[in-house]
Amino acid sequence: MSPPPEPGVARLNGRARGVLFVLCGAIFLEGIDVAMLNVALPSIRADLGLSTGELQWVMSAYVVGYGGFMLLGGRAADLFGRRRMFLFWLTVFLLFSGLGGFADDGPTLIVARFVTGVAAAFMTPAGLSIITTGFPEGPQRDRALLVYAGTAAGGFSVGLVVGGLLTSADWRWVFFAPVVLAFLILVAALALIPQSERPDHAGQRVDLLGALTVTGAIVLLVLTVERAAHTAVSQTLGTLAASFALLTVFVLTERRAAAPLVRLGIFRSGSLVRANLAALLFSGGFFGFQFIAVLYLRELRGWSTVQTSLALLVIGIDAALSPTLTPKLVNRFGNARVVFAGLVLAVLSYALFLPVGDDWTYAAMFPSFITLGLAFSLAYGPLTIVATEGVDEGEQGLAGGLLYTSFQFGAALGLSTVTAVNVAATADGGSPKALLGGYHAALLVPLVATALAALISAFGLRGHPRTTDGDAPRAAAESAKTAGAA
Repeated sequence: MSPPPEPGVARLNGRARGVLFVLCGAIFLEGIDVAMLNVALPSIRADLGLSTGELQWVMSAYVVGYGGFMLLGGRAADLFGRRRMFLFWLTVFLLFSGLGGFADDGPTLIVARFVTGVAAAFMTPAGLSIITTGFPEGPQRDRALLVYAGTAAGGFSVGLVVGGLLTSADWRWVFFAPVVLAFLILVAALALIPQSERPDHAGQRVDLLGALTVTGAIVLLVLTVERAAHTAVSQTLGTLAASFALLTVFVLTERRAAAPLVRLGIFRSGSLVRANLAALLFSGGFFGFQFIAVLYLRELRGWSTVQTSLALLVIGIDAALSPTLTPKLVNRFGNARVVFAGLVLAVLSYALFLPVGDDWTYAAMFPSFITLGLAFSLAYGPLTIVATEGVDEGEQGLAGGLLYTSFQFGAALGLSTVTAVNVAATADGGSPKALLGGYHAALLVPLVATALAALISAFGLRGHPRTTDGDAPRAAAESAKTAGAA
């Protein structure tokens, strides 16, 4: 008898590939949308006359809407049907992305980005839970999730280049291009994603109070960090206290609700908690780093959008490595060890870029960028597997919502923190020396955040190799091999 395929390299049938194709298209859309906007930020600032704080909110409005409503989005997928939620909110994403392209002032653009983020908050966990419920846990699901993660990375890397090209013509095209792509994905989704019965949750209601309180807590916490460098201490403490008050209300609400937005018992899983904390810190470091890197290349070095895009393109190597190298490493070492290795490499990447000078050649920057691409390929996909592994099918939407909340909340905090540090450190003026000093100070944020993520993930390395967090695919494969031999 021939041995079964190894985990991470299991083949998918034609129908499964069709569904995965559509869902990968959606996560590719989300990745390319964020990447294109990131490259276009300096041009948007110049055209609309935005301050650094307003510019940061063009990005943060999206990730706050995304992270703030992600838990509600994940739960809505479980309650009202994953296909239905995916299709409806993909349509909303399409419409408000187009609205952003027509914006002629900062507030309009920020509102459009916020609603687009809310749409992604419902669409993304619905798509992820279609994978985690449609593919059996083990090699097939791991394979699908790693391809999914690689496609998200591909969206980011392609978006860097396409965003630079489109911005060189007109920055508004970075909003119009996703409209076209979203329409094509919507048509394909209607044809390829099969109808499914609506889950039987008669009598259950969506926990709107929980959704509103946790979203308010996230928004206030990001606002606190963003304004810390240029507001009175009393105002900072006031918004921070309000954030924690809303978070307290959220926890009390969830403990008493008949149908809570988040069943608090899900946090008894140590691997899920570690995965979410690591995702939050890793995402914050990653988004904070690339925000500062773009400002450095565009505003200090004077590189064009295309030059900046091509410089950062190497980070997108994870698009090729996530579905090829990462499954083999997960099969051999387990998810927990691969995640830890990825986080350590990310720390190394940020440390290499920390002493950046005002005359660095691209060759001097390249080791940091290529190492970060490798780090992302090792950390992102396996974190997704660990965060959804062993969760009941009826809560897969919730598990996906928790993970993407962590990713997007981390992104919002990372952007806010590096912006606050950068503004505070460049208070002396806009001279090249002052700008460089601000970048050096801000670059400490991703370094520290990712080091903490690595420390947290290290606790998952303890124990027997086959029972380490995330090593279920390895144990299942060895059991299958034993059965095959018998």
